[in-house]
Amino acid sequence: MKAQNVLKMEILSRSSNESFARVSVAAFVSQLDPTIEEISDIKTAVSEAVTNCIVHAYKDGIGKIYITVKIFEGGTVSIKIRDTGCGIEDIHKAMEPLFTTAGGERAGLGFAVMQSFMDKVRVTSAVGRGTSVTMSKKISTQESIPASGKSEQTDGGK
Repeated sequence: MKAQNVLKMEILSRSSNESFARVSVAAFVSQLDPTIEEISDIKTAVSEAVTNCIVHAYKDGIGKIYITVKIFEGGTVSIKIRDTGCGIEDIHKAMEPLFTTAGGERAGLGFAVMQSFMDKVRVTSAVGRGTSVTMSKKISTQESIPASGKSEQTDGGK
């Protein structure tokens, strides 16, 4: 399926760029007229993925984070966040809630949060080469939601 619109951006793995990435992706997705909940879900998932790049991929250095957002017919959004950092040795272990390599105050819930807010999350990684997180979410079409916010009722054919 061919994307109807695409956003590509590259940022440095500085914590100051996390909010920029989150807001940029949200602004791009807003053309689909998502609900406040849907846009909040996307912002949270992007924030977690970018933070993982900053905290884990480049650890004590600065690297590049590549973000690609695609919008498909029917309102599906695909967001790919990729780094060329250290990679993940065991993806299944890394995706377990409470697992973290950072220690300290890190809760190890990043992937669990992404999975709870997005319809699909796929992680690929190669040690020494980097990690890609691809997330997708179907945005509800606003045309199917009545302006009053209440469900439509029929008169039973009367």
